[in-house]
Amino acid sequence: MSEMEAVRTLAPARILGIESSCDETAAAVIENGRMQLSSVVASQVDLHKKYGGVFPEVASRQHVQAIYAVVEQALQQAHISLGDVDAIAVTRGPGLAGSLVVGMNAAKGMALAAGLPIIGVNHLEGHIYSAWVYRAETLTPPIEPHFPLLALLVSGGHTELNLMTDHITYKRLGATLDDAAGEAFDKVARLLGLSYPGGPAIQYAAEKGNPTAFNFPRAKLDGTWNFSFSGLKTAVMRVVRKYEEDKLPLPVSDLAASFQAAVVDVLLAKTLKAAHTFKAQEILLAGGVSANTALREAFTNQKDYKVHIPDLAVCTDNAVMIASAGYYRFVLGHQDPMDMDVLPTWPLA
Repeated sequence: MSEMEAVRTLAPARILGIESSCDETAAAVIENGRMQLSSVVASQVDLHKKYGGVFPEVASRQHVQAIYAVVEQALQQAHISLGDVDAIAVTRGPGLAGSLVVGMNAAKGMALAAGLPIIGVNHLEGHIYSAWVYRAETLTPPIEPHFPLLALLVSGGHTELNLMTDHITYKRLGATLDDAAGEAFDKVARLLGLSYPGGPAIQYAAEKGNPTAFNFPRAKLDGTWNFSFSGLKTAVMRVVRKYEEDKLPLPVSDLAASFQAAVVDVLLAKTLKAAHTFKAQEILLAGGVSANTALREAFTNQKDYKVHIPDLAVCTDNAVMIASAGYYRFVLGHQDPMDMDVLPTWPLA
């Protein structure tokens, strides 16, 4: 019996998920790996805007203040108590060390108090499993992804391609050699004088722009499955400086649209080529940048593969995805000791 078949034959389980890898304090309850019974996220985005990015010390302090209230709200929203869950899943890494420790310690304390097993989940794995979940009130649950599938993870800190042949099984094919896609969005947004976070700001500005106004480079890196966005960011910077030197008004919308188009083109082309090469049946797109409308449309409009993209509500950091990934680990017998530590640079594969 394969691991996937084993998952399907085991008893149902409710998992409490806790996420605190960066600047979102989140908790959620998932049933059977897919059904979302609750989801609570306390965002810190307004606190970090003045820094133009996440300030680690501020983030960890806010997690301490919010964590237990967020967990309690998630349990209440699911109409259950801590004693009604089968295990606690918590983000172990990657992420900010101080932020991760807050969630980990909270999870350990609750697990000890309630006599529950604890499962450390990779944050990137969580993003992948966000494509499995649906809200409890959904009348017709979406069809779950099927293996083998190619998963493209795009976020502020990561851009990578992973081949999955079964649950909790990953083979990393390639990753960014420099800036991640989300990081490039943030940096270009600053160059254009747009607000933080850069992803939504670039998308909004691009809606009024011409994506062909500037022919920005697409780093193909032929012969590998890696990505590079540093050259694209530099190309945008040179155009901005030229306009400043010539004292001309900056065509922000056209620059945003052209930059966004270049990122989307590279992500789509490399993913489709990898899916064909490794004989994937389906494609999964996940991570914070998967909320980008242009990227979602590009993947949805291609006709070669069925594509799974999480709902917008679970694209950015949340605990639903951690609980879902935790479920598949739990039913496969995975459990971590109480002395496990956080892993701020923990790779997925």
